[in-house]
Amino acid sequence: MPAVFLKDRSLLFVNGAEAQSFLQNLITTDIAALEADEARPGALLTPQGKILFDFMIWRDGDGYTIETDAGQRDGLLKRLTMYKLRAAVTLTPSTEEGVTVSWGEDAEGAQGSQGARGSQGARDGRFAKAGVTLTRRAGRHGDGAEALYDALRIGHGIVTSGSDFALQDAFPHDVLMDFNGGLSFRKGCYVGQEVVSRMQHRGTARRRVVTVSAATDLPGTGTEITAAGKPVGTLGSVDGGNGLAIVRIDRAGAAMAAGTPLLAGDTPVSLVLPAWSGLVFPASADEASA
Repeated sequence: MPAVFLKDRSLLFVNGAEAQSFLQNLITTDIAALEADEARPGALLTPQGKILFDFMIWRDGDGYTIETDAGQRDGLLKRLTMYKLRAAVTLTPSTEEGVTVSWGEDAEGAQGSQGARGSQGARDGRFAKAGVTLTRRAGRHGDGAEALYDALRIGHGIVTSGSDFALQDAFPHDVLMDFNGGLSFRKGCYVGQEVVSRMQHRGTARRRVVTVSAATDLPGTGTEITAAGKPVGTLGSVDGGNGLAIVRIDRAGAAMAAGTPLLAGDTPVSLVLPAWSGLVFPASADEASA
């Protein structure tokens, strides 16, 4: 399988004696639980619990590497610097742009423990939950088409900000971070933790990622998905007749149970919750609140 270079990704290195405690008290990921060669998703939230920045993070020697969208990197660096105060932490943007993702046999060859600045890669925990071995490493190490990676993540229900959701508009639950290793409910407080913990304990998360399929090509990103003329969600990444969306699963489930067609624009679609999430569509409002 291919190794694909993602040119619009950037890296930020976090080092220093207090790097772990600094990040542990700030972001959604349980840093202490990270394995040596594992990359986990994470986010820095607003005080209201919405995603301000999203990223992947992995151990890099005695420090950590954060991989994020190139357009977010400087803003994230500025925000982390604001929180750093007098902590014994250094924040260094990488001079090397882009990240290579490899899966299948290529991933087996790339996997190791040298971290972002070595020749090896960190295995992406989101894909691991979907049964796919995929590694991430800094720089260009392949020339596969980026569309191949997009098709892979769409097929497995793995979203990316910008294409699938807008920053400051989505809660971690909306993008399945409570199932993919990016959201901890057991560690101490962090920014926005009170809100997401309340959502978890009360079971109030209704918006969820689904894979979308149609017999013809889907309309473009941002197209509204409806049932009987009422909005259910919004189409995100699209690959021909397949795509991703974040939908209200209570509304979608009720429509499906009633046999009401779901439409993306004028295109009939089917919605499936990612199997690795273990979620099911509630068939009624009562079931949704159970």
